[in-house]
Amino acid sequence: MSRLKTLVRNEAGTPPLRGGHALCQGCGIPMVVRTIVDTIDTPVVVVSATGCLEVATTRFPTTAWNVPWLHVAFENAAAVVSGVEVAYRALAKRGGLPQDGPITFLVLAGDGGTYDIGLQALSGALERGHHFLFVCYDNEAYMNTGVQRSGATPFGANTTTSPAGVAALGKAQQRKDMTAIAVAHHIPYVAQAASSHWQDLSEKVERAAHADGPAFLNVLTNCPVGWGHEPRHAIEILNAGVDSCYWPLYEVVDGRYRLTYTPETIVPVEEWLRPQKRFAHLFTGEGAAVLREIQRHVDDEWEALAARCES
Repeated sequence: MSRLKTLVRNEAGTPPLRGGHALCQGCGIPMVVRTIVDTIDTPVVVVSATGCLEVATTRFPTTAWNVPWLHVAFENAAAVVSGVEVAYRALAKRGGLPQDGPITFLVLAGDGGTYDIGLQALSGALERGHHFLFVCYDNEAYMNTGVQRSGATPFGANTTTSPAGVAALGKAQQRKDMTAIAVAHHIPYVAQAASSHWQDLSEKVERAAHADGPAFLNVLTNCPVGWGHEPRHAIEILNAGVDSCYWPLYEVVDGRYRLTYTPETIVPVEEWLRPQKRFAHLFTGEGAAVLREIQRHVDDEWEALAARCES
């Protein structure tokens, strides 16, 4: 069972991330962040890459954070947490810390700061073996700068830099498999989760926070603006992403794969795509061929993952 508490409070009696931030109505990021920080049972230091979360929770002169928090650039969050973690170990070794017990070093970054701009620093930190938890809140585009495509944007999606029109039917490339990239670094813990499945996410955070080395979580979360849906439909859309096997929930512990959720009934990937305006062009004209390609790709990826988990 997860150690997720009803509400985690610091010594001042306030939650780690309080209300009053400026994240959009229906945004899934607060669900991700609160589930994570409410699960971790040690003091936490947060390193936040530039992105929706940073912009919306720290508008000068206010902040929604009640824990030690650092804002850094898109590209260097993993490098910064590496330095913080090494400094902590050096101070602990010489007895220069006032408190006893471990500290969890947590990085929160969007897909732009993880898949693309921050990938080099993240790869280096994972390879060196620093003790930290890196969480990507993956809403599949550069949302806070105008919905530009990223390495996480799905094939066929309409964005401001991969527009659907006469010349193209959205993004022409498949999304980058960032979870597999993290696994390739042979770190102790890697997992995929979704903001809609909070219990699964909480249990993974607990295991990741206690891993003997770096841990990586890739968490699918929605963006009503960039995805083009009513805020009230967020959970059902995310559920369709999981139940269609577009976004499988699984973990890799010391190289061993395990599914943490198997849909009772696998739904067609169209149930994930249809409610989102970024895919509306696929349901008219020549979009049928792209839909078939997306379904084929999802089926192949699910089959390959299931085989890894069985073995």
